[in-house]
Amino acid sequence: MNDLDELKQYAIAQARSQAVDDAALRPLLDAIRTDEDGTAGSWVHEWTRAAQRLEEQGRLLEAVRFHTLARFPFPDGAARRRAQERAAAVFTCWAEQFPQLSRLDVPTPHGPVRVWATGLDPARPRPLLLISGGIISTKEQWAPVLLELAAFDLAGVVVELPGVGENPLRYDADSHRLLSWVLDAVGDRADTSRTYALALSFSGHLALRAALTDRRLRGVVGAGLPVRDFFTDRRWQAKVPRVTVDTLAHLLGTAPHEVFDTIRDWGLAEDELRSLDIEVAHVTSLRDEIIPPSDSELLRRALPSADIRVHDDVHGSPAHFPETRLFTLLSVLRMRGGAPETVAVLQERLTAAERAAAGAVGQLK
Repeated sequence: MNDLDELKQYAIAQARSQAVDDAALRPLLDAIRTDEDGTAGSWVHEWTRAAQRLEEQGRLLEAVRFHTLARFPFPDGAARRRAQERAAAVFTCWAEQFPQLSRLDVPTPHGPVRVWATGLDPARPRPLLLISGGIISTKEQWAPVLLELAAFDLAGVVVELPGVGENPLRYDADSHRLLSWVLDAVGDRADTSRTYALALSFSGHLALRAALTDRRLRGVVGAGLPVRDFFTDRRWQAKVPRVTVDTLAHLLGTAPHEVFDTIRDWGLAEDELRSLDIEVAHVTSLRDEIIPPSDSELLRRALPSADIRVHDDVHGSPAHFPETRLFTLLSVLRMRGGAPETVAVLQERLTAAERAAAGAVGQLK
């Protein structure tokens, strides 16, 4: 059973990243009194009931978001497993209205991994955007972004971190190989020699590690990604929220007290980072309670050309989601060499979003 206060705290960031209206969020959270496995008033029960109402109204994508929050942070019992399965099923129904979206099963030595894709065309292979979220983000959360990629002449694939959602693989020291297996699977239908990863949190760590050996990865855009000290700094690890440790334990197949011993050798050394000849952009949260500030400092020191955006916020910068979304897309387009007029329009939107956020902060003071 999860700590209910922590669940509510981190669900707010998750909900905002999925465009869940704050006005709908607060009454629902207030109705949750327990995290027992699916009982009335429990986390899963209340989110699932709200999701079912949305399904009945035909608001399928919104229902997916609520089912996804019902399985948050990971399926630790039958009720959360059902919520995760329902989120995937409802998303599949929603996606049927968009023929440009397709489901693929990527072969790996450990079994197939299901992904969502768009723009794959053997007659006209496009540069590829590989999208992956963190340890609590399912592919259904990010797959709608694929619908935007045709306007930027990009193919796209959304994959889950090993152990998350429908990804059956174990999260381990070799998990970065998954990204290369994805590129192998679509290499006849996309220009994988120009692959850019929009890889958030722990997926960003995988992308940087993969780029050390797979030169098809030409750029990494991340936010709140662990680099080295998250894996090695015992004093910092003692402060990492329980929900993060428990989720990592689930993905690793270990007990919570074994997590940091298991991942102790996963950090990226400074000389490894310096050896990268790729473009990197990153969003850093100054009050990140999961990733130590020294990891962002290491990125800045080892990759002086990296474009690092800083927000005075907690992990994931939930109060700055519009700016982060625009910054990450703009970074991908700059790396890919997008049309100057498109880049200029996105830059104007980002500037406007930053001004709006600054004005909101000023009103609160």
